[in-house]
Parts: sequence; C-alpha cells; structure tokens
Amino acid sequence: MKPHIRIVFRQPVDAGERLPDWVSAIREGIRAPSRLHPETDRIFNLYRRRFFATREFSPRATEWQPDEISAGLNRIYRVVLQDNRSIPAEMIRAIELVPDVVSATPMQVTKIPVTRPKNSSFASSLSARTDQLSRDAIYLPQAHRYSEGRRDITVAVLDTGINLSHPELKHAFRPGYDFVNIIDGAEDFIGDFLGVDRDPEDDVGHGSHVAGIIAAQGLRMPKGVVPRCRLLPVRVLAAMKQRGDPVGAGLIENIDSGIKWAVDQGADVINMSLGVQHSGGGLPHQAVIDYAKRKGVTVVAASGNDGQEHLYYPGAYPHVIAVGAAGPQQQVSAFSTYGDHISLVAPGENIYSTHVNESYRFLTGTSHAAPFVSGAVALLKSVARDQEYEITDAQIKYLLKHSSDRLGRRFKDPKSGYGQLNLQDAIRLLRHKLQTRQRTYSAVTAFSRKQTDSTQTIQSEPVIPALAPLHNARRIESTQGNSYVNKHCLEQ
Repeated sequence: MKPHIRIVFRQPVDAGERLPDWVSAIREGIRAPSRLHPETDRIFNLYRRRFFATREFSPRATEWQPDEISAGLNRIYRVVLQDNRSIPAEMIRAIELVPDVVSATPMQVTKIPVTRPKNSSFASSLSARTDQLSRDAIYLPQAHRYSEGRRDITVAVLDTGINLSHPELKHAFRPGYDFVNIIDGAEDFIGDFLGVDRDPEDDVGHGSHVAGIIAAQGLRMPKGVVPRCRLLPVRVLAAMKQRGDPVGAGLIENIDSGIKWAVDQGADVINMSLGVQHSGGGLPHQAVIDYAKRKGVTVVAASGNDGQEHLYYPGAYPHVIAVGAAGPQQQVSAFSTYGDHISLVAPGENIYSTHVNESYRFLTGTSHAAPFVSGAVALLKSVARDQEYEITDAQIKYLLKHSSDRLGRRFKDPKSGYGQLNLQDAIRLLRHKLQTRQRTYSAVTAFSRKQTDSTQTIQSEPVIPALAPLHNARRIESTQGNSYVNKHCLEQ
C-alpha cells in the first residue's frame, strides 16, 4: 500500500487548481496535482516524498453546502505518496507545526473482528423455529400489525457488503457503493493492499446477516424489522483472516467516506455494526458524524464485544445510539461492552439471519443487536409518515428511551442503558403523541374559526407543553425542522 496521510487545515486550501476528491481520482482516472500548501509542500520535498493531493470528500452539490462547511468537511485533504515508502514520524510532526494545519494523521488499516457462525450441531438444535424468540422479545410481531415499513424510508448498512442475490433481501436494495474495492482496483494509484478480489459481494457474511435482521422478507427466517423499507449497501470493510479468525479490515477514513456518501444519498438511518477504539490523534469519524447530525440522520452503532467498560467509536459519540446485546432471559450479555454512553440493548445472542451464498446462520454479538434498533428507527419513521408526519432524530430517541423495558432498578444503567428495545410500546407511544397532537390542534383550529377578529386566527401549529418532546414534528407538506441533542443522544 502506498501510504496515505489525512491533513486537516484551519481553512480550505488554495492549491492553485481544483483538487479532485480521492474517490473520483481513482474511479475516473483523474490525475491529482502534486502540490497542496506551500509549507506542507516544502516539508514533503525536504523528506523527498513525492505525493498526489486530493480532497477527502466531495461536496454534495456543485459547491460546498452550509452543513458540510460547518462540519469542516471542506478542510480535509488526503495526500497519497507516489512511492511505497514509509512516513517518518518527524515529518508528520513537522506538518502539524505548520500554523494552518490542525492535524496530520497517517492512515492505517484497521481490523475489526466479526462473529463466526455457530457450529452445525448448535444451529440444528435451534433451526426448528429459526430464532423467532429474539423477535418476540422486542414485540416485533405486534409491531408489524401497525407497519412493516415504507419504500421511501432507507436504512444504510455500512459493513462488509451484502449478499445482493439473497432471496430474502434482493427486493430491498437501492444501488450501493463499494469503498473497499475502489482501493483494491487502483493499483497504479495506491496499490492492492487488502488482498481481496474484485467481486463486490460480502466475503464474510457479517453485513449480510445485519441486513437480514433489518429487512428480510421472511421466506425461511423471521421477517426483518422493516421488510418494506429500502437497504443502501455501503461496503467499507474487506475480508481478512487473523490467526484463523475472520476480520473486517479497512481504512477509518474510507469508512468516513461511506458515512458521508450514505447521508448524501438520503439515508434516513445508518447502521454501523462496527467500532474502533481511540488510539491517539483526532477522534475517529468525528467530522462525518457531526455532518450526519446536522442533516438529521440517525446513526446506530454496536457497542463492542469485549465485556468491559470501553469506548468504541462511533458508538461513543453523543449523537449516536450505542446498542448493547441482551440474551434470551432479558439479561445483558456478558460480552457486551458497557459504559455511560450505552443507549439501550437488543437481542444479540444466537440471532438467525441471512448469510453469504444465499444461506442463513446463527451469529452472536452487539453487531447483531444494533440492526434491531436501526430497524426500529425506520419503523417509527414509517409509522409517522403514514400519519403524514415527519419525526426528527431527537424525537425518535425520546420514543426509544421512554418505551424500552428496564432491565434493572435504575432509570439508566451503564450496561443496559434505558433498557431493552420494545417496538410495540415505541409505536404506541408515537401514535399516542401524534393522536393527542392532532386532536388538540383540531380543537384549537375549530375555536379560532369562531373568532370574529381575523387577527386572532392561528398562524402556525401550536406548541403544546404536554407534547414538548414532539413539538417539532411537522406534516410532510411543511418544512421539516431539525432538532438535535446537546447531551447524550437519549438523555432528553
């Protein structure tokens, strides 16, 4: 792999010509310039490191939009060395001393463990019901009486890819993107460093399993949480083996590209059944998670599987819903990573779902708990839209917080968060809020029509104190307001 360096500047750089983003440079064969900033260029020349300069992200439109600028995405650049030479630590330190530079970080391949299938004897013992118990635990059959989702709601799955030909899933796909094989197919630009093939299919099964929990049709397994919603496959991890165990591997920065791309494609919720620990430098995914927040996109992430009190990103960010795993007896799984950032838990032990080669598997881990919650977000959005309402990210978090089944005496617990997901109660709470709002609004409107003074007519929807958590809900035909949280995502 020819080394990459991410450089964040305090202001956008004037390189003397328009810089392509790294994805366009690879896919379209655009030759990137060999200059970026006078001071950083001087340092690269001093250490005799030739490079290509690209932008880390592309703007959503022709020019950078306010939300992109506010998140700082227009100030992030990717420098790719033209030769496969090491990056001296003192060179990075010199770059970071440039007054216009915020940070300079060499990019490294990150390995993320993925869960192995259970042995065949175990799978056979459970296959009679194919894990209906996990779906019953969150009251999914009852929730489906209200809705199974809508085609205009999209869940992006950032993972190892998805088995695109699987009968359970092929009805749901929107055209996706592969941020792994872009690198693998650009030997003359950055080299073949992952050792995976050019086939965009899921090589591990991790992403396929996650997708089935969200949107499976229910042919040979329980229905997904939202079988009528759309899936947006975003492949950000490749397949590798480490000491005989399968792992997902990729650049954190390419995962960032996948997050931004999913947001720009109009994803309503992003599922990230992955996480990395912070190991120095800037926090991983920070700018793009901020961008997702500004765009009102809900992000759901797995908490981790080490059974300790640790922070894995993006789940540790306040805006992200961090999901732990629970067992069949509504107890937090021993392997589930915990801490004050945990939002709630969902079934995560021996979950049956889709796998590679149009197959099925039982898998265990917080990776397989998170998609239950991502599906819940899509389901709540669908129910609200059926009532001609759009609900915000903060309102969804309020509903999940106040409808989860508590697993202990505390209102919020570092291991279980606000409790285990309860889809039926979440929908009931949403419908109650919307119905109360509609009745009150109708009564106020009827009263206003009786007023003889035309100046007293209602100019906008009233803000009802009793419905404060949902007061920003708007009908679809009106402008959708954004509502964001300032503390932890469910602490409202």
